[in-house]
Amino acid sequence: MCPRRYYPQWQDNIFERRAATIAEQLCGPGMQIDFDQLLAKQPGRHDAVFGYHQDQAYWIDTDDRRTATCWLAVDDSTIENGCMQFLAGSHREAVRQHHPLHRDRTESHTLVTELRDGDVMTLVPISRGDITVHNEGVLHGSGGNYSTGSWRRAYIVAFRTDETISAERALGFTHSHNDNIEVLDAVDGLHAKPSAGAQASGEMAI
Repeated sequence: MCPRRYYPQWQDNIFERRAATIAEQLCGPGMQIDFDQLLAKQPGRHDAVFGYHQDQAYWIDTDDRRTATCWLAVDDSTIENGCMQFLAGSHREAVRQHHPLHRDRTESHTLVTELRDGDVMTLVPISRGDITVHNEGVLHGSGGNYSTGSWRRAYIVAFRTDETISAERALGFTHSHNDNIEVLDAVDGLHAKPSAGAQASGEMAI
């Protein structure tokens, strides 16, 4: 869900303002909100897996890719309930080849990539109210919720430059799952290829 798009009263909340300051400290002036999201994993949802990916695989290539994605833990985010996982140093490498989790984007919006030999994911449990920040190149994901009574909810605000956001919108790309499939296909052509048939398992360390 993109709350500020579908529920405008959500805009200009305290987290947006604090996250904007963080984005400018890390990336310099001119950073604006590109999109926001609310994500939730219900207790006991072992299948609530977010496959390994780099955000740039979802997005168009622009001259300025600077991104600060601020991820706020609404609940305690634990290893058991599916905390974030990151691959240290992956922001320094090129975007890896990704593919749709379920054959093509008409069946699933989700893109995934595989880990390579030697890749070691770092699990990052954080407390409610804490945040993580990553850029467009950091390979990350999260496992399912194996707890019996703990939600894992997160509120995400992503910042990019005015020029980058304008270039995205000119193509009709808004980061919404409701974007035109032709727009998504055009973007996917940069970093994604059709799945070879069998869908990825999506299994992750917990």
